Amino acid sequence: MSIKIGLLIISDRSYQGIREDLTGPALETAVENAGWEVLKKGLVADELLDIRNILVDWANQKEIQVILTSGGTGFSSRDVTPEATLAVIDRQAPGLAEAMRAGSLRITSHAMLSRAVAGIRNTCLIINLPGSPKGALENFRIIAPVLPHAVQLLEDDDQAEDSHRRPPTASI
Repeated sequence: MSIKIGLLIISDRSYQGIREDLTGPALETAVENAGWEVLKKGLVADELLDIRNILVDWANQKEIQVILTSGGTGFSSRDVTPEATLAVIDRQAPGLAEAMRAGSLRITSHAMLSRAVAGIRNTCLIINLPGSPKGALENFRIIAPVLPHAVQLLEDDDQAEDSHRRPPTASI
């Protein structure tokens, strides 16, 4: 199943041209290696309203099925990505953020400092990833296996539940 992805990189320094964005290209490669398509890419400063407006615009267009944000999920006063995401979603998807933190904790104790969230707006899934290329890729790999099923469920695909059905067991 092909998934249409939006990648939104949130970084003051990259937006200002002070630091090259390495996370966006790394995530784009990972998405394409999964067989999915990046439809939109964006780079924005850590500004709540700007992040919120892009998330709303992309999710409301209904062509993007999953928006991956990267950056702005830590403790800094400028880290407002979770707040922007919470302001635009209709329903939370806490299991995704919990899985990312749990998986990341096996790699670094800093994972417990993540404030990343995930949720649904219309039929679009929005997931916050860390800002570093390493952290973003590690977290993407944790959630990637469930994304096709999540998209099927969001689109009310008739085959979405097929993977849950088990063949009848033989009587003993």
